[in-house]
Amino acid sequence: MTSTSRLVYDERLTAPRAWWAIAVLFGLSLALIFLPYGSVAALIALSIGTCLAGMYVSAQGSARIRVTGDTLFVMDARIPLTALGQPEVLEGEEARAWRTYKADLRAFMVMRSFVTTAVRVEVLDPEDPTPYLYLSSRTPDQLAEAIGARA
Repeated sequence: MTSTSRLVYDERLTAPRAWWAIAVLFGLSLALIFLPYGSVAALIALSIGTCLAGMYVSAQGSARIRVTGDTLFVMDARIPLTALGQPEVLEGEEARAWRTYKADLRAFMVMRSFVTTAVRVEVLDPEDPTPYLYLSSRTPDQLAEAIGARA
């Protein structure tokens, strides 16, 4: 992102807090498995198990969506807003439908199971084989507004 671009929208799809608790419980269960081998082995298993589970949870929460005045940044992708159509806010059953039986295999999808709302945007570029973007978002109205407001 260039320093002259004005940031319009920024969201990080972080994992729910309960997942971090599950990561600690995973470490504890690993510690219990290694407890018969001694307390040192249990502590090592606790730390390694918690770190591995924490790395997984952290990776699941690393997706970032940003919109500047003229570009949409989704993870590593950079898409000019001029190549996109009007955004559509998806909630409930409609969001689930576009994640499952209505989904196109060629679509660019950033889905998180813990985020139930999304934004769907048609790709207007005739040379791009991607028919649309499906972006999970906790604030789909704000994301759709940011994408729809062209510079």
